[in-house]
Amino acid sequence: MTNGSEPTGTSEIRALIDIGTNSVKLLVALVQGGQVDPIYEESEQTRLGRGFYETHVLQADAIQDTILALLRFREIAASLGARSVRTFATSAARDAVNQIDLLKAAQEKAGLRIEVISGEQEADWVYRGVRSDPLFLGGRLLILDVGGGSTEFILGESEHQQFCRSFPLGSVRLMEQVPHSDPPLSSELSRCRDHICNLLHSQVRPTLEAAFAQSTTPPSLVGTGGASSIMGRMLLRLESFERERMEGTVVSRSDASELVARLWSLPLHERRKLVGLPKKRADVILTGSLIYECVMEVLGFDSMRISTRGLRFGGIQQ
Repeated sequence: MTNGSEPTGTSEIRALIDIGTNSVKLLVALVQGGQVDPIYEESEQTRLGRGFYETHVLQADAIQDTILALLRFREIAASLGARSVRTFATSAARDAVNQIDLLKAAQEKAGLRIEVISGEQEADWVYRGVRSDPLFLGGRLLILDVGGGSTEFILGESEHQQFCRSFPLGSVRLMEQVPHSDPPLSSELSRCRDHICNLLHSQVRPTLEAAFAQSTTPPSLVGTGGASSIMGRMLLRLESFERERMEGTVVSRSDASELVARLWSLPLHERRKLVGLPKKRADVILTGSLIYECVMEVLGFDSMRISTRGLRFGGIQQ
């Protein structure tokens, strides 16, 4: 949870609620043109995607927990003077056979209309959000956003996107598709890594190579999303979320590999004690961090920079 400065000038205060597979997130910000200045941010883990991937049915208790978060976030947004509250949902809601149950509950119990956005729209908003930070305004970037249910790859230079696609690879999805023990076994780590690398080799790399060839300028890799922010926090040993210190932090491939090895060697109760790792994220960080490491390996990047802006910062501008 973070608080920013009080609003000044004629900028409009907007609120955006992001219903993801793992958590519900609120952003209240001053928005003027392409400038987004956060006033308040909070994330609550409701795990909408729990038990989802075998049946593609959203569980009743997961929907209820999500509605409770929506009610609380709506009140916070109103207390901060937001003129509007836009609510959208991503991967789990997008793929759910009972999507209407979530949408009806949000409308009837919280008075909020949920937009279920496509993977391509999600990727577009991620790109715009990352580019809203002066650190990432210029240069050719490959932006990687690992969520709970999907991962977005966006390649572009300045305002021009050259490639934008969402793939069915996420931290919660992977945790359910390739389960592991506690503590995880080395064979389970190998199986999970093989699963990720096979998808990257068969689906991601072939589609990206043509886009890479459009320019002789190699892109730099930027990671955004909850898992990448946690990796940055752990490397910097930050007890809490500090955007100013985390933004632009460089994570080398060896940093990522060492972090993955350490995380996968510990039982859940020991991971919960690690500095920089929120206790409620100590399970999904295993798969989230491994996706970033595998992308760096398969696509040949020696490092990535962390962006704490992404989906919500892009969506709130629309």
